[in-house]
Amino acid sequence: MPSNDARILLHTIVPTAVVGAVATVVSGVVAGGKGAIGAVVGTLLVILFMGVGQVVLQRTAKSLPHLFQAMGLMLYTAQLLVLFIFLALLKDTTLFDFKAFAFTLLATTVVWVAAQARAYMKAKIAYIDPGNTGSKS
Repeated sequence: MPSNDARILLHTIVPTAVVGAVATVVSGVVAGGKGAIGAVVGTLLVILFMGVGQVVLQRTAKSLPHLFQAMGLMLYTAQLLVLFIFLALLKDTTLFDFKAFAFTLLATTVVWVAAQARAYMKAKIAYIDPGNTGSKS
């Protein structure tokens, strides 16, 4: 993974993990052990899905740059749908506190998207290929 991509991924994972840790502590205090477990599961789920999506998006940008924007929109839509499916499937679970899970899932998703947008705005990514002269030899 190129250093720029790794930096962007790092700048999105760290704030998400911090918010997940805070949510775990708050959920543990409010809802006990099951609340903490729900917050940890929610945080890990967001980091896993959004992280995999970020890697897929970066590879798409390298191999099919003309599909980057459409792929990004489709990927975010699919990620949100999958997270909603997890919410629907786990709403009656007794393994952990569902409210802690749901609020942590929401908070970490919002933080991930905001941190990713900030990381892309701060990154100095060349959008012109300096090696391409445009001539057809």
